[in-house]
Amino acid sequence: MDNLLTDRDFWVKYWESKTDLSVNIPANYLFHRQLADIVSKQNVKTAIELGGFPGYYAVFLKRYLNLDVTLLDYFVHPPITHQLLQTNGLAKGDIKVIETDLFKYEPENTYDLVLSCGLIEHFLDTEDIIKRHIAFLKPGGTLFITLPNFTAVNGWFQKKFDKENYDKHNIESMNPALLADICKRAGLKEVKAGYFGGFSIWLENEKQKSIGVRLFKKTVWFAGKVLTKIIPFESKGLSPYIVLTAKK
Repeated sequence: MDNLLTDRDFWVKYWESKTDLSVNIPANYLFHRQLADIVSKQNVKTAIELGGFPGYYAVFLKRYLNLDVTLLDYFVHPPITHQLLQTNGLAKGDIKVIETDLFKYEPENTYDLVLSCGLIEHFLDTEDIIKRHIAFLKPGGTLFITLPNFTAVNGWFQKKFDKENYDKHNIESMNPALLADICKRAGLKEVKAGYFGGFSIWLENEKQKSIGVRLFKKTVWFAGKVLTKIIPFESKGLSPYIVLTAKK
């Protein structure tokens, strides 16, 4: 499919390269405040995480916010998800799992909250993938999308030291104004899009990189953390994430 920057084989190899996937999800997991605020103010009862294998946010929403949660992804390896549930004190059936191609699947249900974290940037047609999220939303439901910001420091680091991974991302999608405009044209309301977080950089499979690269990464990471600790601000140049929210 021309819209894809990745395929199933890429994701199989990606997840097979990971270790220790069954982690204990903390109450202060990334974006926890934003999600808790949405659930509380919008009286959210049901949620679906798109492209979320192994299901970290699905687990967070079930464990800490007690939602009826579904996980949908193109690739799901059940033993990993089951172990993740067990590690977090959840039972096998506490999260519904749908393994399917999002581009061929017709939603059978709609949800109060539709979220994805690190999904839409893997597709060339940003408007199309966002509309596929909207198809899962109930009227009055909330859309919550996050993606990395590779347009400045973090992006330079990815491009310089992990070009193969960088090329799997649609850098043009990392534009809050573009994301907001797509949602508004789709008829969504209360649209908000902006940069999130003080500073961070990362590399996939960092342990496989040379000692020199790892030391340089650590030095840049520390310097950026010190800078944004002294002068806390969120910006295109330094913030590691972009967050988009909207209501149907």
